[in-house]
Amino acid sequence: MKLWKTPLTSQLSEMVMAIVVVVLLATTKGVKSRKAREDLDYFEYCAMSCRAHSASLAEFGGVGDGSTSNTKAFQAAINHLSQYQSDGGAQLFVPPGKWLTGSFNLTSHFTLYLHKDAVLLASQEESEWPVIEPLPSYGRGRDTEGGRFISLIFGTNLTDVVITGDNGTIDGQGELWWQKFKKGELKYTRPYLIEIMYSENIQISNLTLINSPSWNVHPVYSSNVLVQGITILAPVTSPNTDGINPDSCTNTKIEDCYIVSGDDCIAVKSGWDQYGIAFGMPTKQLVIRRLTCISPFSAVIALGSEMSGGIQDVRAEDILAIDSESGVRIKTAVGRGGFVKDIYVRGVTMKTMKWAFWMTGNYGSHADNGYDPNALPVIQNINYHDMVAENVTMAAKLEGIPGDPFTGICISNVTITLAKKAKKLPWNCTDVAGISSGVVPQACGLLVDQGPSNVAACNFPEESLPIDNVQVQVCSYRRKHL
Repeated sequence: MKLWKTPLTSQLSEMVMAIVVVVLLATTKGVKSRKAREDLDYFEYCAMSCRAHSASLAEFGGVGDGSTSNTKAFQAAINHLSQYQSDGGAQLFVPPGKWLTGSFNLTSHFTLYLHKDAVLLASQEESEWPVIEPLPSYGRGRDTEGGRFISLIFGTNLTDVVITGDNGTIDGQGELWWQKFKKGELKYTRPYLIEIMYSENIQISNLTLINSPSWNVHPVYSSNVLVQGITILAPVTSPNTDGINPDSCTNTKIEDCYIVSGDDCIAVKSGWDQYGIAFGMPTKQLVIRRLTCISPFSAVIALGSEMSGGIQDVRAEDILAIDSESGVRIKTAVGRGGFVKDIYVRGVTMKTMKWAFWMTGNYGSHADNGYDPNALPVIQNINYHDMVAENVTMAAKLEGIPGDPFTGICISNVTITLAKKAKKLPWNCTDVAGISSGVVPQACGLLVDQGPSNVAACNFPEESLPIDNVQVQVCSYRRKHL
């Protein structure tokens, strides 16, 4: 990826730290942990499901000194608690401390809860990271051919899983992995912090994730996924530290998250080239609300580039973008196939951007040479409205594919204030078609101006999706000696 340095990059660290302090002191809307009692044997929190059985990591030999490996303690605790799957489920409490650990696998009808002063430290030893097969919809790892290191917190074929806390921290200690990636020393693809596969009814909430080796949160081949109140922090130059990547998922909601990232804050995916086409599982029914993002070299919300299984019915609103490369970006290419359609974005505020809107039809980056050059993506019914942007280098760069234009684009009620050193041409459009209304500066001619009386021309569905009907309840933890 070509790096673009904003005028504020030199001041970014100070700005990020100031905003981080404000965000971490603020009360998170959405799912909120109730203030834990000083007595660590009992506290309350909110979750999709409550549990009948409880245990603390310390009961299974866990040592929170920052240097003792707790991989076996985590797995022993979870293996023990898995016996309660059909008896009301179980929860594992991680008390205050620094808990060094390698990867561990979750179980169904299970809650992992991190105390506010608990820190999970990802092990630096590769031996604590088993290697697993590449995702079938990708055909290979993202960093290298072949397998991939399993994620720090991993689960597959699960139902009813909650990963939450009182803003406890998961530290991926990613510097070692970033350096191996940059030096070409990786044998396998880097691990993620949280990955849940082939699962349903998943909640990930009220946690702080820092320094991930690669992607932070990756629900894949899953349904009914709730991600709320997550803070994600990574150096803005760290490679591929995407924030939240829903991948071939149905009925997902991402709310009240704050992300500083070295890559896209949210990247919506569904498989890569011929592998994604064959797997054929789209991401659909996705809600994104109240997101704050800082990503100087990437997008606030990206659709693709791995979108070969399709992306449909994405609804994003109330978004704040600060010093980021682009607000909303669609990434695809010849050979991807699939589709991106029925995309609805409104209520976005952007401050210091390279592009407000960016569509790329020549992204490239193929899994291998086996992609089908006749597999053309369908990009249609893209709706952006009610947006304000300031200090923008270029309003939009919309590049479809010759012979395969992106159609049904609608942009309305958008005001973009250009930077002092802005591009002379604010809009650059090729191989696209659609309409615009109430856009300043006026959109390109391929987005036919409908006049100021049609500022409401772009759609945003008013009916709710099933994930909006999911209710949380007040749950409690009471330590029992099992």
